[in-house]
Amino acid sequence: ENLFNSLNYDVAAKKRKKDLLNNKAKIQYFHQEKWIYVHKGSTKERHGYCTLGEAFNRLDFSSAILDSRRFNYVVRLLELIAKSQLTSLSGIAQKNYMNILEKVVQKVLEDQQNIRLIRELLQTLYTSLCTLVQRVGKSVLVGNINMWVHRMETILHWQQQLNNIQITRPAFKGTTFTDLPLCLQLNIMQRLSDGRDLVSLGQVAPDLQVLSEDRLLWKKLCQYHFTDRQIRKRLILSDKGQLDWKKMYFKLIRCYPRKEQYGDTLQLCRHCHILSWKGTDHPCTANNPETCSTSLSPQDFINLFRF
Repeated sequence: ENLFNSLNYDVAAKKRKKDLLNNKAKIQYFHQEKWIYVHKGSTKERHGYCTLGEAFNRLDFSSAILDSRRFNYVVRLLELIAKSQLTSLSGIAQKNYMNILEKVVQKVLEDQQNIRLIRELLQTLYTSLCTLVQRVGKSVLVGNINMWVHRMETILHWQQQLNNIQITRPAFKGTTFTDLPLCLQLNIMQRLSDGRDLVSLGQVAPDLQVLSEDRLLWKKLCQYHFTDRQIRKRLILSDKGQLDWKKMYFKLIRCYPRKEQYGDTLQLCRHCHILSWKGTDHPCTANNPETCSTSLSPQDFINLFRF
């Protein structure tokens, strides 16, 4: 009995030591290298294969959400993963996904910005999980069903917190948006790329309501997001016989994807096939690494890992 206990103690001690070394190695590797090698022609059988989960764990999305130039990019990526890629993530990647999502929600609660964007993300994720949890017997999700039910309850709690946000009026007494000349107000409104933001802005004051109905404003918005061919297929005339660009915009977004714009994106080096955020050092052998980088949209990022 003593020999048996001694043997078990030695095995347990060796296992703890091995696990400790592995954990240290993983932590150092994760923090030292914030890039990943990926090749579009890779397969499970070929060298260079990597998964979406690996990329998601390695590319430092936790820090990216704190950068205003990268925030919308990460949120869009989280939404695309929620729609169709959750089952392709490993257990660790799924946990990392939820941790990053929690940080996103907390940032929005503190800053009171991008509320609608995160509401839509949470609703997309909750809808996907409702479908996947019903199929849990088919092993489409990693982990216990109770864990996923708890995560769904957490999402509902986050949604409630977002709904309870009360936007506080700033104490600043200086020049406001409506104090600017009309030409400047229109110029600023032309920088908005989402028609819903124009509608919301028009609800602030009667004068802004008039400006937000400007036909030229909606025409430029339609021409920015959609091609001439798409616009010609969805023409709508007003009672006066003129093109109703506002109605056309909302009809077009139901039929076609809008153009996406981001302050900063993930970059793929065409020379060494390394994926990283712009400005991240990676072991590239090209003479001018900056000229080899290609910006990836969130959908392009997802497509890299479809084999």
